[in-house]
Amino acid sequence: MAETVVDTKDSAGDDEYSGDYHVYEPYKAGLPPHLLSYFRELWRRREFLREMATSSIRANQQDTWVGRLWTILDPLLMGGIYFILVTILARGATIPNFFVYLMAGLFFFEILQTSASRGTKSVSGAGNMVTNTAFPKLLLPLAAVRSAIAELMPSIGVLMVLAIIFGVRPHWSWFACIPLILIMLIFSTGMAFLLSTAQVYFRDTKNLVPYIMRLWFFACPILWSVSMLPERFEWMRIANPAFDLVASFSAAFVYGQWPAGQAWIVSSIWAFSALIIGLYVFLTRERDFAVRI
Repeated sequence: MAETVVDTKDSAGDDEYSGDYHVYEPYKAGLPPHLLSYFRELWRRREFLREMATSSIRANQQDTWVGRLWTILDPLLMGGIYFILVTILARGATIPNFFVYLMAGLFFFEILQTSASRGTKSVSGAGNMVTNTAFPKLLLPLAAVRSAIAELMPSIGVLMVLAIIFGVRPHWSWFACIPLILIMLIFSTGMAFLLSTAQVYFRDTKNLVPYIMRLWFFACPILWSVSMLPERFEWMRIANPAFDLVASFSAAFVYGQWPAGQAWIVSSIWAFSALIIGLYVFLTRERDFAVRI
């Protein structure tokens, strides 16, 4: 639906009931007609984005010490469960510094998992705001991703402490983790755009995402190392967008290995492709959200 702003101010000059209302007219799917103005408005509302992210954190009780502590305890407890499970099944993990390796992959993958989960419900969960307020709807998934990152950042500090406790010493390769996190963030943002749009049209998307993320988790080298991947599954390195990202992060953080050039290229291509495609899909369907919700 195309949005048209109509002034309701009466001819007598009495502006008590004056203001703008919005009429939605039929339209063909496509990018907004004034794309530059759209992004200018998006930037103008950056404080709104920050407040939305803060409100999301508070809604999840992250403004309390208990809530903040849980964001750290949750992956720690899950890491302990996986550690015991893999150790028992494998009769002793064969991966060096396995616990730190496991926690590194777990914390890193949580960026994608949390962003995707919250991004999926970001638009459909703000139904009243979408139908009654004129603003760039792109703010909604962006706020979801920002809140996810704000909650997970303390986990990086905990991960560093764990690494030192278990004998992993700081290395120059740790600096590679910064751009790897940024690439994961770009990829997660693109996924949030795609999934939030899908949720508007297919309401079961939010129920499907947890299962997809669980399968995705096991398809990444978190509970196992890259060297354990059978040759017949080598195609997963290219087909799985998060494979090289997770493998590179864990290797850089735990073993002091700087990511290979191929890993940077493949990961960047996946990340920016997801961002561009997700952004295009979202913008071309945004004006239809008010009708679908």
